[in-house]
Amino acid sequence: MKKTALTLLSCLTLLSCGNAPKGDFVVTVKNPLHIERTDEVVEIPMADITARVSLTDETQFIVTDKEGNEIPSQITHDDNLLFLANVKANGSSTYFINAGVPSQEPVAYTYGRHYPERVDDIAWENDVTAYRCYGPALQANGEKAYGYDVWVKNTPSLVVEERYANELNPATAAQIADLRRQHKNAEADELYHSVSYHVDHGNGLDCYKVGPTLGGGADALLDSEGNIVYPYCWANYEILENGPLRFMVRLTYKPFAYREDSLVETRVISLVKGSQLNKTEVSFAGLANAAPIVAGIVVHPENPNGYTLKGDEGYVSYQDLTDNIHNDNGQIYVGIVAPGMSEAKYQPFSPAEASQRGASGHVLATDTYKPGSTYTYYWGSAWSKAGWQSHDEWDKYLSDYAKRLKSPLEVHY
Repeated sequence: MKKTALTLLSCLTLLSCGNAPKGDFVVTVKNPLHIERTDEVVEIPMADITARVSLTDETQFIVTDKEGNEIPSQITHDDNLLFLANVKANGSSTYFINAGVPSQEPVAYTYGRHYPERVDDIAWENDVTAYRCYGPALQANGEKAYGYDVWVKNTPSLVVEERYANELNPATAAQIADLRRQHKNAEADELYHSVSYHVDHGNGLDCYKVGPTLGGGADALLDSEGNIVYPYCWANYEILENGPLRFMVRLTYKPFAYREDSLVETRVISLVKGSQLNKTEVSFAGLANAAPIVAGIVVHPENPNGYTLKGDEGYVSYQDLTDNIHNDNGQIYVGIVAPGMSEAKYQPFSPAEASQRGASGHVLATDTYKPGSTYTYYWGSAWSKAGWQSHDEWDKYLSDYAKRLKSPLEVHY
């Protein structure tokens, strides 16, 4: 398959060497693993850079490798510099940060926004995959979709904006309605299918079924009987970063009762270039005592046993056969990497709940949330029509991802 880049955030060991000359910021990135690191994101505080590199009003920062090639970079919302590092197994790479004007406009590898025109969706993507979560307008409609949705793609181009524009085009919607009023349903269906993001027009589609479940990797607390306390749609959002290398959004949820407490959940979700997985940082304000927390993937009856439980390696996965297995939409491989998970398990629904939720149960990564802390985990997906050959290949990706988290790149400067 075409190999996709694995990128990790907030897991770098920063070691300040202090021996680079003024005006020439030299960064050495070392890889302690016998696994090649490709396009892995390095994050350095801007204050460390500006202490050595002076800027004028006309200049910016340029990152180059030892051959002089410019490396994509991004200034973050909290004033760090991101750039992409490539380091061979057990090897090291050297990069240079200097003042200057980039030779070309940066390429956007990530993008996302709020879509109020589609009942408050927030959707985002990078060069390999796309996702969305649901907002208060959907909740007001009475629909229950607690989890994350997966949008598959097989192109490095950014496609989500175009998919929404086609699906929601007012002129097309009016034509479809007019055809139905004339009882020309076949023509109406043909026109709808020509613009719908539920149909693959050559670069992927939305063929994942969320329903009233955790979907593709949402988190939740458990009650005293081990039942999932489902979060609803976000109440407020703030997009913190929007490319070119990382998309990041902060979601705040409505207060909800848990035990004797009133809690407010906050999630910070980020997706970087080349990564199949989102990083999610979860916190609960108002919690008095430690509580069990899970991150989950919905299991559908079309493939009730298609999951992998590898708690000892820090991941769980599932092979989803899509919302209609007869549509030839391939398979969606879904996974969660949670380095601190205490247990990986499959939790089935009762027959009544399975009927209500349209699913068999959840694959869960379990842990304990402590008051005042942040629970960090990673979730995401891959698509068989984007070059992924098997569930085993996806499991290896997740296993390697977990290893990289445990052995972060060492960044010296």
